[in-house]
Amino acid sequence: MSFTSFSPFPEDLDKSVVNSIRASLGVAGLLALIAGLLILIWPGHVAGVIAIILAIYAVAAGLVNLGIGVFSRQLGVGPRIGYLLLGVLFVLAGIVIIANPAVFVTGVALFLGIMIGILWVIDGIVSFVMLPDSGSKAWTAVYAVISLLAGAAMLSSPLWGAELLWLVVGISAVVIGLIGIVRGFQFGRGYLA
Repeated sequence: MSFTSFSPFPEDLDKSVVNSIRASLGVAGLLALIAGLLILIWPGHVAGVIAIILAIYAVAAGLVNLGIGVFSRQLGVGPRIGYLLLGVLFVLAGIVIIANPAVFVTGVALFLGIMIGILWVIDGIVSFVMLPDSGSKAWTAVYAVISLLAGAAMLSSPLWGAELLWLVVGISAVVIGLIGIVRGFQFGRGYLA
């Protein structure tokens, strides 16, 4: 069988391609399931691990920028100084995060909680402003009120709101993981004769 483009239909694919897709779906589902369970069981520890991964990335990116600033002879003085400063800032940020990942996680959670709260309040205000032009005034009004209330709740306790959203991420990952695993087992099932 010969085809020039990828077909999403299992009946058009080789058995090895179908098996590869099945394995990919299953592995991705399993990884999402594990990540979700870890978030639900140890939410703070998982956030700390993510912080450490980001810190390692920051240090690595900083070292790369420092290397560019030091060794790139084609660049002018201004860009080289910029790369050196950026490298130093990345390395310092990574070191600060590694020194105390819990403070970093708390700061990011606080920032995200406040930003989400502000966004929801603005969304509610915009919905009220658009109410006269809405085709569904009742639903738009309900949406606006819920958005304002959710935003106010998030702003009144941004850390609690961020923790709740983190748990929603965990639950979503578990559900998506289970569905992915089932899809992996089901994909192309009737066509692998």
